[in-house]
Amino acid sequence: MEEHIFKLDDKDREILTLLSEDPEIPQEQIAEIINLSQPSVAMRLRKLKEMGVFRKICGVNPLKLGLNIAKVDVSTIDSAKILSIFQNCPYFLNGYVVSGKSNVLLFLIGEDIPTLESIVECHLGPLKEVKEIQFNIIISAAKELNLPYQMKVKIVDRPFCGLEINCADCKKHQEKRCLGCPMISEYKGKVW
Repeated sequence: MEEHIFKLDDKDREILTLLSEDPEIPQEQIAEIINLSQPSVAMRLRKLKEMGVFRKICGVNPLKLGLNIAKVDVSTIDSAKILSIFQNCPYFLNGYVVSGKSNVLLFLIGEDIPTLESIVECHLGPLKEVKEIQFNIIISAAKELNLPYQMKVKIVDRPFCGLEINCADCKKHQEKRCLGCPMISEYKGKVW
């Protein structure tokens, strides 16, 4: 599937900048600041939304909630499989295919570091497609961090990741070094 790159003009850039600084800014105020009519601003916003360039999302600052963010660099022979495994995981923020030795970058979020380590060690490490992993915890952010984050998950019989690992049988979970999967009844944390 070919990605289409859209060209923005100066007014589009100004609108997007104002909204990134204050997502609640009224269209009338944007119109006044950039010297356009409110209907013109509304039309530009509709066009940007239809093109997929702009959308409003609600997020939280995970660091202010005491949550940890892990940056996981993975060297793999099957980047699509790695991303699909984590796609619906509650601990998964986002993933990217990147250039270089580590060709997949995952961002995971959780209430404690041992759980994040366990996810990487027990769910990612054993995969035959994975050649190497680097695990790092984000300590601080240079800018305000606001991420979309689902804080309520549906309880299911088996997690969507499809991995044949049961929290009840996991040594790390039994030793209380992992809070477990929020999607199944074995979860022992407080966030989800």
